[in-house]
Amino acid sequence: MNVLIVEDDARVAGFLERGLRAEGYRIRLARTGPDGLEAARELAREGAATGEPAMMILDMNLPGLSGMEVLATLRAERNDLPILVLTANDGTAARVAGLRGGADDYLAKPFAFEELLARIEALGRRGRETRPARPDCLRVGDLELDRGRCVARRAGVEIRLTARELAVLDLLISAPGRVFSRERILAAAWGASTDPLTNVVDVYIRRLRAKVDDPFPTPMIETVRGLGYRLDASPPKG
Repeated sequence: MNVLIVEDDARVAGFLERGLRAEGYRIRLARTGPDGLEAARELAREGAATGEPAMMILDMNLPGLSGMEVLATLRAERNDLPILVLTANDGTAARVAGLRGGADDYLAKPFAFEELLARIEALGRRGRETRPARPDCLRVGDLELDRGRCVARRAGVEIRLTARELAVLDLLISAPGRVFSRERILAAAWGASTDPLTNVVDVYIRRLRAKVDDPFPTPMIETVRGLGYRLDASPPKG
């Protein structure tokens, strides 16, 4: 899916771009109201021609044209691009105005990245089946996580993990082989919605490796340079 991010805050825009690209979305950025309006028109034309789904994440406080003005213009032009509004104003009046103005959904800052992903998936859903619930016990190779009991084991050996380490491992083992960005790991384990500009994720990955990888012959937690981390899903060698 194509996602147009219209956000003038460079830090928020960068965080959204990195996180959503890591989730597989194709991202376009606009930093002003007029640029966002033109990009939304172009995206709608492309979608009509190719059938490829697209949506827009629209900040309300933009230079040039406000988010409400962009929203009103698009809807007046019968542009039905799905629009998720982001705003620092969580008041009822602002939410009602945005939804009545044509927004499809509304999310107040600060927001949880996991919630943002869920809302994007809901807007982009076109008859897809609901994902099945994950089992309590997840296993990859000789590594096992009992989510119900909050216990990890490798080769039958119990591994003592902190709550944060368990949360990071839970995310990695939930989709073996998939690369998770630092932003997604932050959202899952810390509930962070903005980049704290620290190396906390790297620190916890090192701690997890010291317990899950170092005592065993074959390492499982891999670094994908420039993207994030994943759990190796390949069968043990030999």
